[in-house]
Amino acid sequence: MRPKTLLILAIAAAAYVLGARAGRERYNQITKAVTSFWNDPTVKKARKDASKEAHKARKAVQKKLR
Repeated sequence: MRPKTLLILAIAAAAYVLGARAGRERYNQITKAVTSFWNDPTVKKARKDASKEAHKARKAVQKKLR
């Protein structure tokens, strides 16, 4: 998924949660779903891998700038 698309989805989800008038129960459902997604082992691994790649890319850019 492209970062721009992911950002748009995250903003839309945040706007829905903040603007929803469905009540506390719906809010709890949404936060539980987001939390379970965020803590999913596959997502954790993807976050870790992305962090490593970003670190490698930063080092490569710093090396080229010197």
